[in-house]
Amino acid sequence: MPEPIIGAPAPDFSLPATGNRTISLADLRGQAVVLYFYPKDSTPGCTQEGQDFQQLSDEFAALGAVILGVSRDSVASHEKFRARQGFSFDLLSDAQETACHAYDVIREKNMYGKTVLGIERSTFLIDADGVLREAWRKVKVKDHAAAVLERLKAL
Repeated sequence: MPEPIIGAPAPDFSLPATGNRTISLADLRGQAVVLYFYPKDSTPGCTQEGQDFQQLSDEFAALGAVILGVSRDSVASHEKFRARQGFSFDLLSDAQETACHAYDVIREKNMYGKTVLGIERSTFLIDADGVLREAWRKVKVKDHAAAVLERLKAL
């Protein structure tokens, strides 16, 4: 699938989420959405990224934004990860990779000398009208959540 375009409507999705819910982008109209894709629950980089978003979650909420984390892990795995880390935001399970493909985050990676397909750490900022305003690819975790917050403030 082609990469989503800044300034165009963000690709819609409907995915199972923590809290025994299904979350759709269309249902979040009227709120900005920080949609971050990460490789795997409970790994060091993914844990740090989630903690950084959690640390700033009140500031995101004050600006009318919802934070959503997405990986291919199961909802059960997400529930454990979310509880262990105390995340107030939902984690979405994309086991079928529908949102991953819609946002073009599945990439070839080299794991221990083998080529595998996995999620490239990426974040998308979607405005209250459902329009994609910013995309970060190949995200480095350090200071990333703060950079997303600054960009949200500029909207």
